[in-house]
Amino acid sequence: MLVALLENPKPVEQNPLALRELPQPGLQDREILIRVSTCGICHTDLHTVEGELQLPRLPLVPGHQIVGRVAACGPAAKRFHEGDRVGIPWLRESCGHCRFCVTQQENLCESAQFTGLHADGGFAEFTKINDAFAYALPRSFSDVEAAPLLCAGVIGYRALRLCGIRKGERLGLFGFGASAHLAIQIARYWNCDVYVFTRSKKHRDLARSLGASWTGGSQDSPPHKIQSAIIFAPAGPLVLDALRILDKGGTVALAGIYMTPLPEIDYASLLYHERSIRSVANATRQDAIELLRLADEVPLKTEVEEFILPEINTALTKLKHSEIRGAGVLRINAA
Repeated sequence: MLVALLENPKPVEQNPLALRELPQPGLQDREILIRVSTCGICHTDLHTVEGELQLPRLPLVPGHQIVGRVAACGPAAKRFHEGDRVGIPWLRESCGHCRFCVTQQENLCESAQFTGLHADGGFAEFTKINDAFAYALPRSFSDVEAAPLLCAGVIGYRALRLCGIRKGERLGLFGFGASAHLAIQIARYWNCDVYVFTRSKKHRDLARSLGASWTGGSQDSPPHKIQSAIIFAPAGPLVLDALRILDKGGTVALAGIYMTPLPEIDYASLLYHERSIRSVANATRQDAIELLRLADEVPLKTEVEEFILPEINTALTKLKHSEIRGAGVLRINAA
């Protein structure tokens, strides 16, 4: 099978992913083999190929927003049948019995494993996963439209929950890529007033088309203070920008798996009055179930730019430089 393989991390402009032929993966017990149709492109993939994340193994096939059809089932895999369409997200395994798993925090499991990091992911013609960590997808979404829901959508949804935003309140979104363009649609569905902070004019235009009431740069001042904020861009100094306009008792959620260092925070002017900062780490299966249900209910509209597998380095370079409108998605096999 054809894959995009990472052998040595390096800047994406140096084409770190190489097309290679690898054997099709074999199956164990509850695993299902997926013939990949599409795979979303995520900032986590960029951090992986550029070596900003600690990599537990090399070589590695990245990609963790996978849509495909079940091609084969292991002997104990009963949830799906050959031909079923499924989605595979970032979380691919947790132990099920640690203190985190038994308190609905499996995203924090010490033994958790992640697609495209601990095991080969979706930048490939085939991949596999334990069927307990695969999902049926809403029929209203095509394969291309569904792929961004599996990480951008799920993480955006979890970030909305953890930032504490309530219906009708004001929300700030810092950075406006794949995740933010879905989070804003959920926030507007909840009747929230959304301010978007981004350097890109193209992204500001998209934000306004999706219901943002104000757009500007990170150091601009919106009409009112916000009750909650989500930072999607991996830039530590944005925390100060968000705290500067955050109302008393508000929360800033950091939605990225990687972020540059946070600068010194002045306690009296920026953090006092019960303002808080919290990170968003991965997501649970329940987050994915709820997001997929909500995606159909809203309904979410995924703005997508399509690429083919040989264009993966180009696609990641465009992602790095904020040149993708909405989400990037690889087409790998025809549905």
